[in-house]
Amino acid sequence: MTVDHPLVMGIINRAPDSFYSGSRYPEDDAFLARAEQMITQGAHWLDIGGQSTRPGAELIGEEEELRRVVGGIELLHRQWPETPLSVDTWYARVVREAVAAGASIVNDISGGRLDPDMLPTVAALRVPYICMHSKGTPATMNREAQYDNVVREVLDFFIRRIEDCRQAGITDVIIDPGLGFAKTHAHNWELLRHLEVFRITGKPLLLGVSRKSTIYKGLGITPEEALNGTTVLHTLGLLGGAAILRVHDPKEAREVITLVDTYKKKWA
Repeated sequence: MTVDHPLVMGIINRAPDSFYSGSRYPEDDAFLARAEQMITQGAHWLDIGGQSTRPGAELIGEEEELRRVVGGIELLHRQWPETPLSVDTWYARVVREAVAAGASIVNDISGGRLDPDMLPTVAALRVPYICMHSKGTPATMNREAQYDNVVREVLDFFIRRIEDCRQAGITDVIIDPGLGFAKTHAHNWELLRHLEVFRITGKPLLLGVSRKSTIYKGLGITPEEALNGTTVLHTLGLLGGAAILRVHDPKEAREVITLVDTYKKKWA
């Protein structure tokens, strides 16, 4: 997948317990209204998830995840057939049914670790695959945030996993270093400082830092108050080579992209 200019991926969660209250849309009417707002505000595509992936979140099974996400994807695809949709899941079965319902991108926080059928399924469906670095599950990942060198270990993970994707037959891979997933705040900052290292993979880099605890805990505020801090980290990410921003606030993210692009052209 070639990304010639930074893209905005809008987050809409069907889970009722996502860490940021402004992304919870389990009811269809509010879900559709928020999707329309995000598209109007400049989201290039929408990311639909049914499982909260905040640290310590209670895990739901694939049946409940199917119930939450597939109908929502059908609604969005029927209403806005030209808007790409990604499904945020680590279950291969959810991927199959979501793609049948209209999704065209797979966003897997496990990088294929939690379901052995994931990579073959994505390859068979011939859709782009977002491979994120993490350890364990949301319920256990805080205990696994241990690294000798987080940048090197995440890069090594991607080098191995990109080859696994190639061997499985996946041609379009996007990488996500997984800020906040089995990472301490210090790990997140180290990854942000060295995002350019991941260019060695030749794959588009997705940055998912919107309203996360590195921002709101670092500032002593709430996720609801973390938009300004998110804008700062999005700026750093774009300067470091991020190609896709996964966000709760498309309008502000598009403004960051415009200004950073102007800065780069002015001072190139």
